[in-house]
Amino acid sequence: MTAPQINTIGTKQKALAINLDPEIYGSFAEIGAGQDVAANFFKAGGSSGTIAKTMSAYDMLFSDAIYGAEKKKRYVSESRLISMLEREYGLLIERLAAQRGATTTFFAFSDTISALNYHKTNEGHGWMGVRFQLKPEGGYNDVILHVKLLDNDNNLQQQASGILGVNLMYACFNYHENSVLFLMSLMDDLSKDRIQIDMIRFEGPDFIKVDNRLMSLHLVKYGFSDAAVFGPDGKNQQPSEVLYKKNIVIVRGRFRPIINVHIDMLNTGVQQFLEEPDVDKENVVVLTELTLQSLKERNADMNADIDEKDFLDRVDILSSLGQTVMISNFHEYYKLVAYLSTITKLKMGVVLGYPNLEYIFSEEHYKNLPGGILESFATLFSRKVKLFIYPTLRNGVIQNCLRLQLPPHLIDLYRYLIANNKIEDITHYNRNNLNVQTDRVLDMIKEDEKGWEEYVPAEVATIIKDRCLFGFKRKNDSAIEGKTANENGVESVLNTAS
Repeated sequence: MTAPQINTIGTKQKALAINLDPEIYGSFAEIGAGQDVAANFFKAGGSSGTIAKTMSAYDMLFSDAIYGAEKKKRYVSESRLISMLEREYGLLIERLAAQRGATTTFFAFSDTISALNYHKTNEGHGWMGVRFQLKPEGGYNDVILHVKLLDNDNNLQQQASGILGVNLMYACFNYHENSVLFLMSLMDDLSKDRIQIDMIRFEGPDFIKVDNRLMSLHLVKYGFSDAAVFGPDGKNQQPSEVLYKKNIVIVRGRFRPIINVHIDMLNTGVQQFLEEPDVDKENVVVLTELTLQSLKERNADMNADIDEKDFLDRVDILSSLGQTVMISNFHEYYKLVAYLSTITKLKMGVVLGYPNLEYIFSEEHYKNLPGGILESFATLFSRKVKLFIYPTLRNGVIQNCLRLQLPPHLIDLYRYLIANNKIEDITHYNRNNLNVQTDRVLDMIKEDEKGWEEYVPAEVATIIKDRCLFGFKRKNDSAIEGKTANENGVESVLNTAS
């Protein structure tokens, strides 16, 4: 039975509760600012019943001697954290399993954290994780996360790391049956202006029903981060690890479902981006982006809930096409570009349809900015970014950059952006795609209308039919009638996660 979350329980009380549990026993290995985690357990009292060992290999040579050399010499990294967990947990089992394994649930807590330096020239962040048992002699689970430290003071960042570490330990042993409750409890005694968590991953026999892609959605949905990323294999990835010093191409859409138009937009947009003289073809990452708003029904209220199964359906299809997916809370393009620019200084390409270009130049969307559209454009276009515009067909006329209608006071600004290579038409597109509308294809799928398969990639059509996605029901097929979940147990995953 999952323990109820008690919002009033503080950091000291959580640490004490773990210390007083006779089954929980393990070690703490911390590098950098995270050394406050073990300190919280010592200060709570009764720590001798919980802690077998604490250590910190702060010097790089010592760290390498203990955990192995880091090829990339990045010590605040996921690879270093995993090396620490493997080493420390392995030692516990090796040295203590025979003596007390039958009555003990072992754990190894590790972190490697870089807090704000003396000159405040870096960004505080770190990796934190726990490898732990829930039953004596049982298999181990891993929970791994990446945190951004936002306090403007080194001591405060250390304090925040310590609190987060205690919250993580407490959640592992008390909220493991409910992943959302687990996630929400990590912010106890903290606030979202102190830390951001932009990656979390659950692995092990006791988390078999947790879908980590859904956890990426929850990170953004509940305000832990503005964006989250996972790869084609569904494995959550830390955005900076994937995008650091990369040329990025991003395509935003609802992808409900992804159709041939999207594929053509993606392929032609990426191809033109690769032809840019300041783009390294061997150093490009392509992202398909889903925003929180795009996951809701069209024109839905911002507070409307998200259909998590529908989200997973879309992601399954994108993953089957080998796409790296980003989930974000960036409804405006300038916020998206500003976020990516904190990770890479290299050129970025944004591939979008003509209607989105019209949206970007609509001044009504910037009423909340003191500088209006100019303020947003200063953020969007001052970076190394270029927009690639996929045309639209209206009333038999192809709409592209040359046909954009603007009020007189914006015409010179638009010409300036064109002249400075900030906006460009996609040229080698498939003309037949311009007659296709995503919503119309979706309606055809729901009705199993003849010929809908020709508008989507063949592998996508197969997945939709096999799993009865997006409301698809074969005509006169009573065996399919009422089917609501795919064969991979998504329904049970959602019930567990909620």
